[in-house]
Amino acid sequence: MNFNLIAAVLSTMSLTAGAALAAPLVLALYYEEGVGGADFLLVMLVCLIISFELKRRGKGLDPETTTLTVREGIAVTGLGWIMMSLLGMLPYLFSGYMTPLDCFVESVSGFSGTGATVIEDVEALPRSILLWRSLTNWIGGLGIIVIFMAILPQMGRGAMYMFRAESSGPTKDRQLPRIRDNAKALFLIYVSFTSACALVYGLCGMGWFSAWNHALTTIATGGFSIYNDGINVYNNPALEVCMAFFMLISSGSFAMYVVALRRGKRAILQNTEFRVYLLLNVAAAALIVIDLWVEMGMGMLEGLRYTVFHVASISSTTAFVTYDFDGWPAFSKGILLLLMFMGGCAGSTAGGLKISRVVLLVKMLQAIAWQKLHPQMVAQVKMNGQVVPEEVLFSVARFFFAYLMVDVIFAIVMILDGIPMLEAVSVAVSTLGSVGPGFGIEGAMSTYALLPSASKAFACLVMFLGRLEIFTVIALFMPEFWRRRQGW
Repeated sequence: MNFNLIAAVLSTMSLTAGAALAAPLVLALYYEEGVGGADFLLVMLVCLIISFELKRRGKGLDPETTTLTVREGIAVTGLGWIMMSLLGMLPYLFSGYMTPLDCFVESVSGFSGTGATVIEDVEALPRSILLWRSLTNWIGGLGIIVIFMAILPQMGRGAMYMFRAESSGPTKDRQLPRIRDNAKALFLIYVSFTSACALVYGLCGMGWFSAWNHALTTIATGGFSIYNDGINVYNNPALEVCMAFFMLISSGSFAMYVVALRRGKRAILQNTEFRVYLLLNVAAAALIVIDLWVEMGMGMLEGLRYTVFHVASISSTTAFVTYDFDGWPAFSKGILLLLMFMGGCAGSTAGGLKISRVVLLVKMLQAIAWQKLHPQMVAQVKMNGQVVPEEVLFSVARFFFAYLMVDVIFAIVMILDGIPMLEAVSVAVSTLGSVGPGFGIEGAMSTYALLPSASKAFACLVMFLGRLEIFTVIALFMPEFWRRRQGW
């Protein structure tokens, strides 16, 4: 393990974090938010000092010419996310709006794309802080490492290990030969989607400050809003349709969009995972509309309006809210809970287990059943017309088990902390899936402020586990991982 190289890379990341504060700093100065401007300048100074210290400890190593190993790539990714979250909490802390624990929860929730807030009155915050909240969603949505590699010099061959450690899904395929080219293509699509989203929101009646903030958090599927009542403040059906559209496309694999740019729209139409994801949304919306009509007497058009929006919002793990779905019938809430658990597509900004894993798990069960009926048959699992290797299937089963165990452990922690069982289960699924809202104590119109302190602290770990897909974070806690030895 080359700790000097790790320090050199983290030094550049700290400098990048300071640069990301420029936009809210300019906003604070423009609106003469004296305290806010001073706070951001102070945070930028802290980033500069940390960068200098890490650079000094890096002993002049150049990450561009020095190769990272697998362990070093994982270490940089895990430690980079922790460092960014700690730096990201400083604007809240220096502004004096929250306790240190709440500041850290807000920062982790932002970067992980969970979008669950501990701030009960977000409208009391200055514009600069609101923009920083939205930026944490946006930076974490595509991925700190991906954006880092897209805008800065490449990290030699070791960049692949960082890319894989942060990427979501059972496979870590890249669409272009060079990792940096791949990261740049993903970043350009991400920026294009965000810009288009902001433009559409502005045309739908949002003010431009609100449009950009909500665009940042929509494409990142984070869900931070600048209003206490969220999107419900607009009561605009046309806006809700547009938001549902952008949430759905953000739940598709961005790698799929890179391929589509090169090969045409057939790459999207032929993608099994995205087709299944859209089909699940249609089926879930239809079932909930019928349930709301039968159980609550809600009109079909009204039910369709709220259902389509919230199915897209929950399945994409964005979790914008226009209606308190915590009051819906148990069957409808059960469907939403299932959508929280499954999440969006691999390679998207959405959280959850990922649809590709769900598809592979179902196909694995089918293959096992066929083998029981026909013992001599060689069962193969295919996806997108290609045979899935056994090691990928094993990794899917392993991840599914780990995902369930983290949900169970977090639910038990909250139960021991005094939260009712069903509410604890929904919060656990929501937090690990990077959704945010759950049911009960963490309902559609509630915040993480209601969680006990111990549950808040544990929620930060669970949000990291959900965003970095568990094993990257677990590796950081293994003593064997940090030992200086060869062979990785």
